[in-house]
Amino acid sequence: MSETVDGLLVVDKPSEWTSHDVVARARRLCNTRKVGHAGTLDPMATGVLVLGVGRATKLLTFLVGVDKDYTATIRLGQATLTDDAEGEVTSAPGAADLADDSIAAAVATLTGAIQQVPSSVSAIKVKGQRSYHRARAGESVDLPARPVTVSRFEIGEVRRSTLTGDDGNELAIIDVDVEVTVSSGTYVRALARDLGTALGSAGHLTALRRTRVGGFSLDTAYALSDLEARQGEPMPVIPLADAARAGFVARELSDDEARTIGYGQKLPSAEPGRLEAVAAFAPDGSLVAMLDESKATARSHVVFAPASS
Repeated sequence: MSETVDGLLVVDKPSEWTSHDVVARARRLCNTRKVGHAGTLDPMATGVLVLGVGRATKLLTFLVGVDKDYTATIRLGQATLTDDAEGEVTSAPGAADLADDSIAAAVATLTGAIQQVPSSVSAIKVKGQRSYHRARAGESVDLPARPVTVSRFEIGEVRRSTLTGDDGNELAIIDVDVEVTVSSGTYVRALARDLGTALGSAGHLTALRRTRVGGFSLDTAYALSDLEARQGEPMPVIPLADAARAGFVARELSDDEARTIGYGQKLPSAEPGRLEAVAAFAPDGSLVAMLDESKATARSHVVFAPASS
């Protein structure tokens, strides 16, 4: 089996697969145990899942914090335990009286810098146990709000229909297609929940697709079926240096600077105050390190040793 180079493999995750399932499959396809992912997608969700292979697993820490784009469908009129279609319905106030302009106004209140309470079935730990374990065991989970940024929250198609409930009564619902750009740590299903609440009703997600993670979009993603068809061949991994250039601000180093950073020493920052990690490259184009340039002196988050021959 061909050996896979160090780099990033961008997968279009299928529905019903966990992120861990995709990592496990990629380990077999890439013929290495050293594979990780840059941010979990729920089993229901599809779309961009960035995998690090080999030394590129060291990049994943920095990719977790980048902005992400999603397309989603929010159903107004029903709430579920999980804030998405996989959970049981917990309330169904309906959405008969919700006008389009009211929906737009509520979306506006959830755009920008907001405080968001994560979904109770998130992976956040509460007293050493994942929140979703406690919630699905019937416990009441009270998570604190956290600051997040929703820089784009756009409404697409709005569809009104009715459902027949278990009691035989008709329930008015509204399905709203949206596109969002959010900061790291934002839960789109919590946006669906909060949109319903803001409208005096309820809401949950019925579809979610991640279309971008930082500099990596669906244009660079491969379906698992396509990767399976390549089994035994080199995987379409974005090489380490190319992946770093695509995902981060680049800093070009001289030979002397590259040696200094390679020895774990510090350099003056090129742009002091930058909060994002900076990818530092040697004159030959190889990735030397990921730098912290938040202060006057740059230090290495991580140094990349040359690939073994």
